[in-house]
Amino acid sequence: MDIGTHAAARPGHPALINAATGEVQSFAELDARSNQLAHWLYAQGLRRGDHVALFMENTMNVLEIAWAGLRSGLYVTAVNRYLTADEAAYVIDDCDATVLIASHARAEVAAELPARLPRCRHYLMTDGTIDGWADYEAAIAPCPTTRLAHEWCGETMLYSSGTTGRPKGVQRPLQDLTVAEGLRAAQLTAEYGFGRDTVYLCPAPLYHAAPLSFSLSVQHAGGTVVMMPRFDADAALEAIERYRVTHSQWVPTMFVRMLKLPEERRRAFDLSSHVCAIHAAAPCPQEVKRAMIAWWGPIVHEYYGATESNGMTRITATEWLAHPGSVGRAKLGILHICDEDGRDLPVGEAGLVYFERDVMPFAYHKDPDRTAATQHPVHKTWTTLGDVGYVDAEGYLYLTDRKAFMIISGGVNIYPREIEDALVGHPAVRDVAVFGLPDPEMGEQVKAVVEPMDGVTPDAALAETLIAYARAQLAHYKVPK
Repeated sequence: MDIGTHAAARPGHPALINAATGEVQSFAELDARSNQLAHWLYAQGLRRGDHVALFMENTMNVLEIAWAGLRSGLYVTAVNRYLTADEAAYVIDDCDATVLIASHARAEVAAELPARLPRCRHYLMTDGTIDGWADYEAAIAPCPTTRLAHEWCGETMLYSSGTTGRPKGVQRPLQDLTVAEGLRAAQLTAEYGFGRDTVYLCPAPLYHAAPLSFSLSVQHAGGTVVMMPRFDADAALEAIERYRVTHSQWVPTMFVRMLKLPEERRRAFDLSSHVCAIHAAAPCPQEVKRAMIAWWGPIVHEYYGATESNGMTRITATEWLAHPGSVGRAKLGILHICDEDGRDLPVGEAGLVYFERDVMPFAYHKDPDRTAATQHPVHKTWTTLGDVGYVDAEGYLYLTDRKAFMIISGGVNIYPREIEDALVGHPAVRDVAVFGLPDPEMGEQVKAVVEPMDGVTPDAALAETLIAYARAQLAHYKVPK
């Protein structure tokens, strides 16, 4: 099924709700507006395999724009709303977008983009206009609300975070299917039970791969997306109660912030509708996950994967309690742990995490060297994204850290994740990042940057308290200096 089918069967059913304002977009509206934009894109000459980019915060337009591109056979690139003009222009130009759609809230940066984008031909802006940009509503208003004659299935083409250089566009081949037959996001329906009665809470930015894919998958199944413009721990719990949320997706930082709400506030909400809470994107400290399972029950699911979709593991709460710290067993691809030379390592020994596939599942757009760098030295359809981990005798994967993040001090390998997991458990810490800095004697020294909780003074006394807290849990050489 697709959103057009749902629009015909249940035109008034909510497809999207803004959790902050209560604004609702029905399936009939989503279908009609995405069709109008699809016709507009076709009229501008965009054809299967061309590219469209969007640059906006979580607004009521994001998913209709994505659907318009997907039902037109296009590649859709959502650009991080926080990028500077130079950073955003790099992504938009690199992805070969000929159409860019931005929100008026991004007007200050958007005003600088046309001069930096020699190949982009059309600029639309929602919720207002500026010089050089056409009004989105005026552009699509004359267009038909009916489907295109043929709706080839498009794809998202999102960009990596760029922590190891310029962001990389993850490009997967287009499928010879219609959008109703082949939407990749629809694969999530069977995995998590999305259906017509699903109410999915999206507390994260829709320019990220997982929130966008999950939201599209829920709508493809006929369910409702409840979108938060920005995450707030208290507001997220209130949204679950108000909208009778059934499914949700989180990152561990959100768990930490909800757990640090006062106990009486955490217990104040009716969460009985909530049957599936999915988390990923970053390692979750064991004490945090154990606390979430104790609070929400065995509804907490985890997966490990990436925008590249080169492989995936999954684990339920029950499995995790039996294998604490694991991110699960392989559900997509065959898992291998290899040394630097590509040799398979035995159970319990840490190495690079590879997934074996029948064919190469992705390529970095216009970057064959970085694509090749992900491939196994011998088996070219085995790929790694630089994560380090090991498997146990039952095939459960445990991640240690990313190879690029490893600190080497005095010849000893130190993984920041372990230190971050220890420090984030302190009640004065809202968030923490650990990294290595050059040290003339040891090569590198361990440093931590901490965001304190509200009302906590970030002074030398707090630093000493946190160092003592870390010493109680970690070997001395791992404690931040």
